Amino acid sequence: MAQAAPPDIDPKAVFCNNELSLRDIEVYGFDFDYTLAIYTRGLHFLIYRLATHVLIDKYKYPKGLGELTYDPAFAVRGLHYDVHKGLLMKLDAFHKVQLGTVTRGHTQVPDSEVRQLYEGLHVTIDRLNNFYGYGAHMQQLVDMFSLPEIALLSDVAEHFIKNNIQYDADYLFNDVKSAVEFVHISGLMHQEIMKDLGKYVEKEAGLRTLLDRLKNAGKSIFLITNSGYAFVSKGMQYLLGDHWRDMFDIIVTKAGKPKFFSETGGHQVSGSSAPSMHRPFRYYDVEKRARTWNMVTKLEKGNIYAEGNIDHFKEMTGWVGSKVLYFGDHVYSDLADPAIRHGWRTGAIIPELEHEIKVMNSPTYKTTIVWLQALQTLIANMQDLQEDDPDAQQTIHRWKKEREELRQLTKELFNPRFGSIFRTYNNPTYFSRRLARFADVYTSSVDNVLAYNLKHTFYPQRSALPHELDYGAALYNIDTIMLETLSPTFSAPAMVTRFKF
Repeated sequence: MAQAAPPDIDPKAVFCNNELSLRDIEVYGFDFDYTLAIYTRGLHFLIYRLATHVLIDKYKYPKGLGELTYDPAFAVRGLHYDVHKGLLMKLDAFHKVQLGTVTRGHTQVPDSEVRQLYEGLHVTIDRLNNFYGYGAHMQQLVDMFSLPEIALLSDVAEHFIKNNIQYDADYLFNDVKSAVEFVHISGLMHQEIMKDLGKYVEKEAGLRTLLDRLKNAGKSIFLITNSGYAFVSKGMQYLLGDHWRDMFDIIVTKAGKPKFFSETGGHQVSGSSAPSMHRPFRYYDVEKRARTWNMVTKLEKGNIYAEGNIDHFKEMTGWVGSKVLYFGDHVYSDLADPAIRHGWRTGAIIPELEHEIKVMNSPTYKTTIVWLQALQTLIANMQDLQEDDPDAQQTIHRWKKEREELRQLTKELFNPRFGSIFRTYNNPTYFSRRLARFADVYTSSVDNVLAYNLKHTFYPQRSALPHELDYGAALYNIDTIMLETLSPTFSAPAMVTRFKF
């Protein structure tokens, strides 16, 4: 009887890192970009094109860069960039470089050179990014907007290398980063999006239904976004209609996250014993399209606010601790401080999750990963046995070679250069580790929450520690897998006979 294949995973499910009961949630908060508003791939082409022109026009880079085109399949989110060495790479949860992912421009750096540059594969903690993904040596490119930035950075480096143009890796990184930031802060990107919302914003039918369900259940709803009001309002009208503001109890724009969550602000709130600080809330006058100088002493529905800080937000609303669930796409700016410093429950929106799960549900991936696990178990159990048997040792050598081939195959199924955003070969990625720490739950879209009632409890899977039995894996009998899974390089039954199970 053939071994049953692992079941498919629902790509629209909500996945749990830390047990979360919606029954306990009284307040729901949302970011805007890539949370309530999911953008099409066309936005990355736009950012890439605009940033390229900024490099040429503002920073006087070669005009030949204007011929570059964005490759949406080039990179994945969560990669690290070594600013000084000019290298793009993927790190695992233990700060170890994944060989085969280190690139200079478009060229993969040989493993021997990588080991020499980093004196092994470990990136020391003093060279890594800080709490928010930034650092003098390494920077993690962690949000969805960073994908065109990664591609442009690599494309420009490749252009310089091919044309024998000398360049300083630090300056190149800073110029590309500044160009992409300019596209955002100058309003260039927002202006283009507002001209054609249908081209750049995906219209999710379930968003209004979700917000209506929350309101009808008596839940409070707020929006905290770094985007400006004019842009948010235009997008929300497209997604929810002209009366979109009625769906939110509090709306905060130009919040300046992560500072909103990590720094306190402005004046002393009336009646508060909290010390006077430097970043208060401000009213935004919709008619005048400007922030006012009036002192904000309370947050009320119907008003639009700008800037502000988390201390005053909690004090004015009373929304504190684990009764608040906040959704955002940026692991650091949206989720880290709310989870670590303020005790909010957090949900990460990971649009790429659906692609990753589609790969994981494919017959090729399932067959490969089951055999890979069985093969690794064989190697682990047999490597120290029959050491004097040359034939046995040769077989183990073939197993190890096949293992490397299978690991490479599983990597390339997700992305040819960098693999999955969640795993290296076996270990979780650095991105995945941060996600597990800062997000109680994660899913590909906020609409997916509609599949669960508001009393639902999300439970994390029990993952076996190295010294524990993996009861889930134990359901798959290794002897049966060896006998019934086809291996392209040798006969499993022969190996069973040789090693006398």
